[in-house]
Amino acid sequence: MTTTERISVRAMCLKAMDNSFAAGSFSPRYLTNIGPVLQAAQNQNSPVIVQISQNELKRFGCSCDAFAKEYRRCKEELGIRVPAALHLDHTKDLGIIKEAVAAGFDSVMIDASEYELEQNISIVREAVAYAHRYGVEVEGEIGKISSNDRIETDSTSELYTDPYEASKFVDETDVDLLAISVGTVHGAYLARKPHIELKRIAEIRERVQLPLVLHGASGVPADLVNAAITLPGGGVSKINIATDLEQAFLKALGRGESTTNQGVEDIGQEELKQARQAVMLVAEDKMKHYLLSSGQASVLGKGGN
Repeated sequence: MTTTERISVRAMCLKAMDNSFAAGSFSPRYLTNIGPVLQAAQNQNSPVIVQISQNELKRFGCSCDAFAKEYRRCKEELGIRVPAALHLDHTKDLGIIKEAVAAGFDSVMIDASEYELEQNISIVREAVAYAHRYGVEVEGEIGKISSNDRIETDSTSELYTDPYEASKFVDETDVDLLAISVGTVHGAYLARKPHIELKRIAEIRERVQLPLVLHGASGVPADLVNAAITLPGGGVSKINIATDLEQAFLKALGRGESTTNQGVEDIGQEELKQARQAVMLVAEDKMKHYLLSSGQASVLGKGGN
């Protein structure tokens, strides 16, 4: 069990909400892109969260331990001084959560949103009980965030998070952060324009005081994201970004399809340098124009706690 000091993602996001910005939770997907994300945060004097999901671990060929070790190596080698945290994104397996806790992750997400409310609560409560034992914070999800907009239509508001159910979920699980469904989707938008239901966020905020998390922000216009962050009374304060980073990486390499961590090892050093630079620039742009977090590291204090 790694004994590194944990960073409070909850405290980071609450301070972000109080100061009208959001903490970006970036998924580098490939180990080589952890450094560019951290460097972007340092360049922008922005807090940052680096994350990886259960599916990404499998798809790109990595483990929680390997990801955490590369994250810590990059932080030390680059001399990162801004508040930075390590997060396990969408995970359905308590075993993976235990691996992340042992590897030193600061927070984890247990996603049981596919189940009915009571079962979702039961599964999340078990994960919270385990993670909190080791000082690790937990993000839960209520509502359904689709993988891309193929299954979304203009009449799918039933997928959105119900404010009353959100309140019950938070009260009965003791989660630290709440991911909500308000119109965004994971992956690229294929058939319809990006949409964020701002009124729904405000209704949830009236009943939930925890940090609210927005998934599927890649491809959403900056003005929509800004509006979701700066809602009166507090909007979303943790925003996940993944697809935009990988697209920048692959475009710089002249590739159309994803690779793996092993595949990255076969890329020439000059090509890889340019691709990593592209990732860093996209992350910086998100911090400046989407998250409004550029220059905000100082409001969080040392370590973001």
